[in-house]
Amino acid sequence: MARPQESAAPPAVPRLSFAALRHPGYRVYFVTTALAMMADNIEHVISYWVIFEKFQSPELGGFAVISHWVPFLLFSVYSGHLADRFDPRRVIQLGMGLFVIVSLAWGVLFVTDTLQVWHACVLLVIHGFAGVLWAPASQMLIHDIVGPAHLQSAVRLSATARWLGIFLGPAVGGGLMLALGPSIGILINALIYLPMVLWLWKAPYGPRFRKDYTPPARVVRGFGDITGTIRDVAGNPTIVSMILLAGCASFFIGQGYQAQMPGFAHDLGQDNVGVSYSMLLAANAAGAFLAGIVLESRGLLPPNPRTALGLAFLWCLAIGGFAIAPVYEIALILLFVAGFLELSFNAMAMTLVQLQAPVHIRGRVIGLYNMSALGLRAFSGVTIGVVGGMIGIHWSLALSAMTLLAVTAGLLAFSGRTR
Repeated sequence: MARPQESAAPPAVPRLSFAALRHPGYRVYFVTTALAMMADNIEHVISYWVIFEKFQSPELGGFAVISHWVPFLLFSVYSGHLADRFDPRRVIQLGMGLFVIVSLAWGVLFVTDTLQVWHACVLLVIHGFAGVLWAPASQMLIHDIVGPAHLQSAVRLSATARWLGIFLGPAVGGGLMLALGPSIGILINALIYLPMVLWLWKAPYGPRFRKDYTPPARVVRGFGDITGTIRDVAGNPTIVSMILLAGCASFFIGQGYQAQMPGFAHDLGQDNVGVSYSMLLAANAAGAFLAGIVLESRGLLPPNPRTALGLAFLWCLAIGGFAIAPVYEIALILLFVAGFLELSFNAMAMTLVQLQAPVHIRGRVIGLYNMSALGLRAFSGVTIGVVGGMIGIHWSLALSAMTLLAVTAGLLAFSGRTR
């Protein structure tokens, strides 16, 4: 007989500004997460540049994207089960350890000038698996740190820390390459992961600090966990709708349009494509970062499925507007708005999934959400890039945005019937 679906509903508490940051442990977690995400992006900047300069291979560049997201598609639920069964602190440390090893390996290969294509492929795959280990366990950990009452604040601020790292990573990575060269720069980058590793060593969170904790009796079954987890949550319309929303957003749009930014900048008539391309990316990241600050400063937008879907609906309109924008300045504004809305609905969707997930399989449910929200990004290169090669990137992005708009409208109707 299936276990009853327990869920942790947030108690009624006053809305506080930056509620999660009132927990000392979460303040450390926020800073170390921002540093780790920055290091992740520094590695991308330096390694992608060296790969491009050495091999001039579009295929290897495509493999870099695939190797980053496909592990999330295949192994997120498995990773979530590991976070259920074992201490999430140790699972995160394992992921951070893989990140460190990869940065050090890049550095050695750069210094000795012995990098080959197969080296790059292996390191890119290991980097992808490091991210899979990090993602579900980190969400389990913030639940332990702040509890359900301040969970939305913690999820939203964690997303803000990630966007901050994404925003700073290219600038710091570029600075390290210019000042010290790629070899020394990426070796120094390995040190940036260490604050999180060291703090987690003694951080007073995890299974043995939970009240009445009983570890799951079932061992990890690998791919069988995916179908089992789907069966376990199929009766919960909130979890189902949020996972479908995240998956469709990743499949149709994801980060596919960001890889096409140089083309958008060129088509918008900008002379200095490099600068205008960077500004478009920065506008998207700045909008997301501001969303975290504004929403947390007022404790705005409590978690609600229809609110998350409504924000996603507006995000589709902003992305679609950017796709057909005739003027660079309008495109820049719409990307800023899109970044604001993207963080808002994604953080709310993750919060709702965590709050509604049965306690005994919370890690697996988070893994299922990550499989949908992150793993399906591997296909956005097809919906925008490959299709864009046939009909143009403006039309492919607009078509993807309108398709997702229709899906979101359907989920809104479904949410209204099951309310």
